[in-house]
Amino acid sequence: MATLSQTPAGAMKAFGGPRGLVDKYFYFAMALLFPVIVFWGFSRTIDQKLLHPAIKPPVILWFHSVVFSSWIVFFLFQSVLVRTRNVKWHRFLGWFGAALGATMVPLGVATAIGMSRFDANQLHQAGVESFLIIPLFGITAFGTLVALAIAWRKNPELHRRMLFVATCTLLDAAFDRFDFIFDHDLGFFCLDLIIGLGMVRDLLVNRHIHRSYLITLSLLVALQILSLYVWHSEAAWWVRIAHGILG
Repeated sequence: MATLSQTPAGAMKAFGGPRGLVDKYFYFAMALLFPVIVFWGFSRTIDQKLLHPAIKPPVILWFHSVVFSSWIVFFLFQSVLVRTRNVKWHRFLGWFGAALGATMVPLGVATAIGMSRFDANQLHQAGVESFLIIPLFGITAFGTLVALAIAWRKNPELHRRMLFVATCTLLDAAFDRFDFIFDHDLGFFCLDLIIGLGMVRDLLVNRHIHRSYLITLSLLVALQILSLYVWHSEAAWWVRIAHGILG
């Protein structure tokens, strides 16, 4: 995949003061923030749900955890390469990222289905079928955004924003480890706030918000609201589909 560099090829800009600092370090700072959020969120539940559970979860959850963590580390490493101007290595390893992202989609779907069956059959939780739309929407959004980032790999301005937003969509699972956030359906809102920081960065550096943010975030919010509505209303059409998926 193409570079995540802060400026398009052939259009290098030099900003001074706080504006220059934001331009140089925003995406790197976000790449540092992502693992903090993931660690903070999952550290609350990883012991009882994965390391020392009362009932062992499906093995696929371990694979999903490793691949999920690998993406967060990959995003950080790529940002480091950009900051150190190792563009050649960044592009070369970008294809590893493309393969990793492509792996995460079917693995994410399989994990969502496997864990839903586990929650229903082993933990006897209610509402599993209606809730399935939430993780399936999340992995679909991630896969779509990564696909767009690959397609626009020769356009750094679009490429880096799509990868940034794609990674933000993964944070819902971490945010939802906090009871207050999960109980009040604020996981999507929290990740949207992180995306909003990208828009603030654009305002500070470019004096306008890139239209890719406006379009992407608008669509994401609309689909997030729809997903939450389908989940909480236990829409009959979706429950039938989910029942067919889970068997």
